[in-house]
Order: sequence, then structure tokens, then C-alpha cells
Amino acid sequence: MADTLRVAGLFVATAVAEIVGCWLVLLWRKQAASAWLLLPAALSLAVFAWLLTLHPVASGRIYAAYGGIYVATALAWLVVVDKVALNRVDLLGGGLILLGALVMVAGHWGRA
Repeated sequence: MADTLRVAGLFVATAVAEIVGCWLVLLWRKQAASAWLLLPAALSLAVFAWLLTLHPVASGRIYAAYGGIYVATALAWLVVVDKVALNRVDLLGGGLILLGALVMVAGHWGRA
């Protein structure tokens, strides 16, 4: 159970680092924010890449499962940061993607 929570936390931290890095670039590009935002954006994306190396198995399966957690985290970002309410399509799509990620993880847990 502790390993599961550690991996889940690592997935969420990885997703947040990726989203923050991309979001800062978006602010610079679309909202004419300062180019100085590119420095923390680059740092955040470097942290994202580094965090990917900490996952238990650096394989396509882990990255695919991470994608489900990324989508869930991005939807949470949409609500918390962008102040956009989720609709039924967001919830259904996000739920299906997250369910798929959980099936992949649970179906292969403890296997190489």
C-alpha cells in the first residue's frame, strides 16, 4: 500500500511539474506576460523530465498509466487554477481515462 501511495504521489507531482511548465509558456505566449516566465517554465519542465526517471519502471506502460493521472490532474487544474467548472463530458472522459490507467496498473502490479 505504501508503494502504491508513493507511486501515485509521484505521478501527481510529475503531472503538476509538466502542467506548470506548459502553463507558464502559455501565459508568456498568449497573454503577453514577461519572457522571464520562460525560466521557471524551463525549470519546471526539467523537473518533470527528472521525475519521469524516478518512476519504478521507465516503460511505455508506466508512461501510459501516467497519462491517466495527468488527465485527472489537468482537470483538477482546470477547476482550481482556471476556475472552470467540469461538465459531464469532462467527468465521463476523465473517468474513463483514469479507469483505464488503473486497470493497467492493477493488471500489471508486481510484474515486470
